[in-house]
Amino acid sequence: MALCQKFNDLVETGEGLVAFINSSQPEKLRQVKDEHQALFENHMKTKKIVTQILKDVGEIEERAGQMLLDMEEEKTRREQELQNLEEQLRQAAAKSQMTDSELQFLQKEFESLRSAEHELVTLQSEVDEDTTEVIPSAIYVAQVYYLITKIKWEYDTQPNVLKGVHYGADLATPINIDTSTRPRSDVSDQLWGFVSTEW
Repeated sequence: MALCQKFNDLVETGEGLVAFINSSQPEKLRQVKDEHQALFENHMKTKKIVTQILKDVGEIEERAGQMLLDMEEEKTRREQELQNLEEQLRQAAAKSQMTDSELQFLQKEFESLRSAEHELVTLQSEVDEDTTEVIPSAIYVAQVYYLITKIKWEYDTQPNVLKGVHYGADLATPINIDTSTRPRSDVSDQLWGFVSTEW
């Protein structure tokens, strides 16, 4: 008896949906579908931009880190050379057997190393400044998208797979959508269904 009642409810719901679709204006439905399509395309474009930004940030961080390591090694080597030259100068002065030309040569080498060390410190300062300007701005953009959608994306997936987690008010919902098997409008509807309309 209960099964029969559920079937009757299902029939009534279906009839109600058919009546709603028949009474709807096709132009309005088409407009809504077009708007959903536009939202989906905008979302995909935004995802592509954010992915590229994060990729660029990773490359910048890697290059900056390698440059800092290389400069640190070079600085250590130069400091060691500088200490060796200073020790040679002290020994030469103590023995008083060094000729003026040899002394001038060592002094020039000493000044050259000091100048190179100064250039290295300046270059390291410029790299530090570039790193602190570029990386935070890209991170800020990614954080803005997260604050709007509450979706944290995984970027190391296949091109046709959308994967991430939506952090709702009470529940974290995993997202794993194969876009090759579903219409883009359905994917767009599902994603926008996660976004809260309460501003």
